[in-house]
Amino acid sequence: MSQPVTVTLHILDKEYQVACPPDERYNLEAAARHLDTTMRDIRNRGKVIGLERIAVMAALNISHEMLSGNRQQNQLVNEQQQQIAELVNRLDQALTRHQE
Repeated sequence: MSQPVTVTLHILDKEYQVACPPDERYNLEAAARHLDTTMRDIRNRGKVIGLERIAVMAALNISHEMLSGNRQQNQLVNEQQQQIAELVNRLDQALTRHQE
């Protein structure tokens, strides 16, 4: 097993040291960039004041994005499963007619 590496992340003008597995470093850095961008957008709109409030709003926004994406993905999977079931049914009917 690989030893964790320490990654320096910059989020909203603050520096954070985080340990992570070497193979997760890219994902961690991408997540930190996304969080930083989201927090900067919230701060720049000027409606939310204070680092803690900005962080909570960013967490809510990111969670909403994730959950919305999961719902859309689940809906697509369900639609694809229905289409597959319909195709299997049509194939079964065609095979039954051919055997008669």
